Amino acid sequence: MNKILTLLSVLFIVFSSQAQVADNQKKVIEVSSLTEFRSYLNQDNVHVKLKAGNYQVDDAKKIRFFEITSNNSYYDLKDVRFMVDTKLFSRTDLIKSTDGNSMYCAIEISGNHVTLEGLYIETYGDTPGLQSKNKIFNIVGEDVTLKDVELRTAGSNPWGYGYLYGLGGGDVRKMNGIRVGYPAKNVKLLGCKVHMRAMGHAIFLQGSENTLIEGCEVDGLLRTTDAMLAETSGYGFDKNFYAAKGNYIEGTNVAEDGKILPDEIISLSEDGIRMYPDYNGHPTTNTTVKNCTVTQMRRGICTGLSTSGDMVIDCVVRDCVATGYNVGNADTLINCSADAKYGEAFCIAYTDAKNAKVEMNILDSRNGIANNLLAKINGTGHNVVIKTESPEFIPSTMAIKLSVWEGYGNFDENARMHATNIKLDNQTSTEIITFKGTEKVDIKTKGKVRKATESENLVNDSNRLKR
Repeated sequence: MNKILTLLSVLFIVFSSQAQVADNQKKVIEVSSLTEFRSYLNQDNVHVKLKAGNYQVDDAKKIRFFEITSNNSYYDLKDVRFMVDTKLFSRTDLIKSTDGNSMYCAIEISGNHVTLEGLYIETYGDTPGLQSKNKIFNIVGEDVTLKDVELRTAGSNPWGYGYLYGLGGGDVRKMNGIRVGYPAKNVKLLGCKVHMRAMGHAIFLQGSENTLIEGCEVDGLLRTTDAMLAETSGYGFDKNFYAAKGNYIEGTNVAEDGKILPDEIISLSEDGIRMYPDYNGHPTTNTTVKNCTVTQMRRGICTGLSTSGDMVIDCVVRDCVATGYNVGNADTLINCSADAKYGEAFCIAYTDAKNAKVEMNILDSRNGIANNLLAKINGTGHNVVIKTESPEFIPSTMAIKLSVWEGYGNFDENARMHATNIKLDNQTSTEIITFKGTEKVDIKTKGKVRKATESENLVNDSNRLKR
């Protein structure tokens, strides 16, 4: 009898498992129009495949043009292209969101356990949005995966001047790429590509938890100020080439009165991959960026504004203007690479940053302009290794500087600039300069180490006012 009962129990488990597998293998629903596709965006437990082809998106009912609110659903958009008219981002008749955020976006995913794979999506047209928060993707659900999605942004204003005429406000109307924001948890961005041809961030996080960004690529465009100053018409010309403010603007020096200077360079977009510290008091925590590439953006990978400690592994940043990597409190960078053609390869900029760990390989930094800073280190308790595959990659005019206001990242002019309890292993021949406020440092280097001169310290101190 016991053997019979045991056999029945085993059979019951087997049949139950087979039934669960059958339930998980959802029937593929094939659709061939956007109307059909929209009808499944709020349905749970569906596997929807949109027919390959080009789809025009020039009408919507809400400021989130496509709202995916379903749970446990998969949307197969391989070989699908969405062309989104930028006029939608200025439509005043669209239904507003009830979440208290007025942002317009092409696709929002607020459902849980949702995967969207394979879409190419592009905004087109020159119509700027009503506000500066426009974006293509807004992800706020849990366990959402965006896989092999490719974006191309257009539609910011004024285009061609980057951040020189305003950031979050001012005249600029942005077109951002992908936002992952509160209450998002366990979001994965896998193999995504973002081509920034508008002012804005490519990928940014606000109040999200446990985000993985892996195998993603971001690229933008750079422009010299000489090219701007040669214009004979347009936005900059109409302003007599005066920027929105003077001194230093996110990696670019302008005159004290705001006059745009020659021989400088700007990014036409903002940051490649960026963490904001929080969203309405909900902190951004536990982010991992792995095997990603960023080129020609303002900052490449910016974890420094999130204070929880993030991981950046096997990433490459090239040709960024403000800094390659903005490193912050408790961040860990493992086997990362950057050049310093137009801005420092990395900076630990903030005086309150503690215990960062950085492994940085310096790429070819020759033939750049407007930069002689290889790296800057502020804060306390960091462990930094700097190396390069070829000594020729680093011009002899470059330096590694400790306790400096120079460059990006210091917003409190009353802060006490310092670099304390730093362990620095410089495996390059680049000169290290320690400024006033540098204490208890353990430096191992192939190059020279010296203290800043009195005049250099005076210049450094004057830079506190140039934020």
